[in-house]
Amino acid sequence: MPQPLPLQIWQRRRRFWRMLLVLGLALVGLDRLFPLHLPDPSTLFAQVVVDRQGIPLRAFADAQGVWRYPVRLDDVSPHYIEAVLGYEDRRFYDHLGINPLALLRAAGQNLAAGRVVSGGSTLSMQVARLLHPHSRTLWGKAIQIARTLQLEAHLNKQEILNLYLNLAPFGGTIEGVQAASFTYLHKPARDLTLAEAALLAVLPQAPSNYRPDRYPEQAQQARDKLLRRLARQGDWTAEAVAQALEEQVVAFPPRHPQHAPLLARRLIAEHPQEAVIRTTLEGTLQQGLEEYVAQYAATLPPHSSAAALVVDNNTGEVRAYVGSAGFGDAERFGHVDMIRAIRSPGSTLKPFLYAMALDEGLIHPQSLLADVPRIWGAYRPDNFGQGFSGPVTAASALQRSLNLPAVDLLERFGPKRFAARLENGGLPLHIPGQIPNLAVILGGAGCRLEDLVAAYRALAQGGTTGPLRFEKPETPGQSGAFVERRLLSPQSAWIVREILAEIPRPGALSHAVGAAPRPAWGWKTGTSYGFRDAWAIGVGALYTVGVWVGRPDGTPMPGNTGRNAAAPLLFAVTDHLDPDPLPIPRPEGVVRATICWPSGTPVQWLPDAQCPRRHEGWAIAGSLPPTWHPADQEAGRGGALSFRVASDTGLRIDPGCTVEHSQARTVQLWPKVLEPWLPKGQRRAGLIPPFDPRCTAALAQPTATLKIVGIEPDSLFYRPGGMGEGPRIALQALGAVGEVAWYVHGGFVARALSGEVVHHHLTLRGRVEIAAVDQGGQVDRVEVEVR
Repeated sequence: MPQPLPLQIWQRRRRFWRMLLVLGLALVGLDRLFPLHLPDPSTLFAQVVVDRQGIPLRAFADAQGVWRYPVRLDDVSPHYIEAVLGYEDRRFYDHLGINPLALLRAAGQNLAAGRVVSGGSTLSMQVARLLHPHSRTLWGKAIQIARTLQLEAHLNKQEILNLYLNLAPFGGTIEGVQAASFTYLHKPARDLTLAEAALLAVLPQAPSNYRPDRYPEQAQQARDKLLRRLARQGDWTAEAVAQALEEQVVAFPPRHPQHAPLLARRLIAEHPQEAVIRTTLEGTLQQGLEEYVAQYAATLPPHSSAAALVVDNNTGEVRAYVGSAGFGDAERFGHVDMIRAIRSPGSTLKPFLYAMALDEGLIHPQSLLADVPRIWGAYRPDNFGQGFSGPVTAASALQRSLNLPAVDLLERFGPKRFAARLENGGLPLHIPGQIPNLAVILGGAGCRLEDLVAAYRALAQGGTTGPLRFEKPETPGQSGAFVERRLLSPQSAWIVREILAEIPRPGALSHAVGAAPRPAWGWKTGTSYGFRDAWAIGVGALYTVGVWVGRPDGTPMPGNTGRNAAAPLLFAVTDHLDPDPLPIPRPEGVVRATICWPSGTPVQWLPDAQCPRRHEGWAIAGSLPPTWHPADQEAGRGGALSFRVASDTGLRIDPGCTVEHSQARTVQLWPKVLEPWLPKGQRRAGLIPPFDPRCTAALAQPTATLKIVGIEPDSLFYRPGGMGEGPRIALQALGAVGEVAWYVHGGFVARALSGEVVHHHLTLRGRVEIAAVDQGGQVDRVEVEVR
């Protein structure tokens, strides 16, 4: 046979390469004309909000209602990968996408059965079908093969396998192994056991027949068949498979997670393109708190709701976020997030004022404050519990949440300065008219629960605070942008928390003797005007917890106070948190001090005769200011008054009085506004002796003092039978400086001149306090009984 000439060989090779080039160009053209429909990650997956462990809290399905939870190959249990490859495609990493032997075997099986019983598809071919669905015909199979080759040309094996993990059907609207694992097994795919991995490996082959929640017996049969096959193939040991065969198939009914709905909605709005949003929440705590808040709200009046927030003190991360009593409860306005709503904080701002006043040296914890009726222009505050207590320590005034001492302190500190300090520390106040006034400290402003909790966290963090964290950083070990701000000094923060920790919790007396001690929580309640908002904030060593109870529409809820409505919910939450391991360390500069009253100075500064009362407590070293009251400046700094008395009579003399022998005497005077609440021996008349008769010039000095006349202490009044109004009394005071303001059991009644009579009906029953205060700061009071 003649050999081809070199020219003929060259021409044949040229035709071959030309045909190969044409084929390549054709394939490239077809690839351009019919590109792969690779999914867009931004639209492929449902948006999922997960807890700090990656467990779904809430899922938002895609436009077709399909729930796909994105997962990477590294986040899936190796058992599942082994089961899938052993079941679907043992030569996945060896072929180019098509296994001819498998196709021929499938064709023989189909011909023998007279119907399609096997497709012979590789894992790559299944991914191609998921991306480009086709009919189960020869033409459809040809398209599938072409798409598979196209897929193998564009992606590597890892990428193809990752597509299968995210697209495989698992029944209903569940696609992807991660979504299936959470739906049926309530666990992430990385934690699958051998038996669970085998179950999910067979499920995509017949999702309708093998769904474990509907057909557990069929699902177990298919799973066991695969387990035995994997043992025969040597993929898994016989011992491991034998143990896996003993596990029963038990699956939960498909249910999309619905936890932390308000936070999830908030974060989805902030990150519309994120497929997975990892929060800082603890899933089990979040679920338990949601259930408890819903149960608690069921005991409240109609249309009311509740909110709770739990924050990790060390990191500022939110561990639980319950914005309403029930997201789907329209009657309770469950769609309104009360953690972000602006509401009146009531008295919850008082701890910050007292701490700032400590830092400024205006007071110390045992300072003498006056809980007496006062008027600031047109502003006439009273105490929430009605009545007045007279002399109180700063610590006691804070613990009892007395209003008058707080307003007095804010006037001295400055309302504008107070609001500015809070805003700089991350607690902005929403104030009507934007001008801070004295009403701010009693709830005359608005704030958010999350800002309030963030600020209270400073009491456990040495006075520093920062914005709360709702999301975990993407990179492990990364703290994220978090700027700490200085709100208080470490000393004042620690002292105020200790003061709040001494407040007895609700029902403390009912606990059985010998019960296990609870961690010390510093806590404060607040009630807004008209019983619209009830607050309770607790600060422990590990956590800060905030609670709000009320009606989201702002209507009053009579009797809804911080102590009886919010505090029980607060302590129900704190009792279920991890106990504080150790108390918060006392910072340097905090010392114990014994304070003399009325001077307000340390006991060692004064002789015993000038220290009628003593109080002991914590204080900031070097900051022990004496007692001061704006309406009593004539007493001098510290209230000390020095004078001389005649040695023979003990009576007071003035410098112009000639007495043979005299001696100096110094007494500590109480603020004049406190006189009505003092024992007679501690009033001015008991401390300052009258002038000696030999001092006639002094006797001529005016000594007028405010005095209620016409009403004797402990008088008894009876309500007239059949009449709606109480007994009518005449209010009259003499010796007043300027106008007299009248208060009946803490409530302002009227203003009158000295000696002018004001008539008033006593509508209350029981012990009723009547007080008069003039413009010079003088106060007189009497208590009567109304029956």
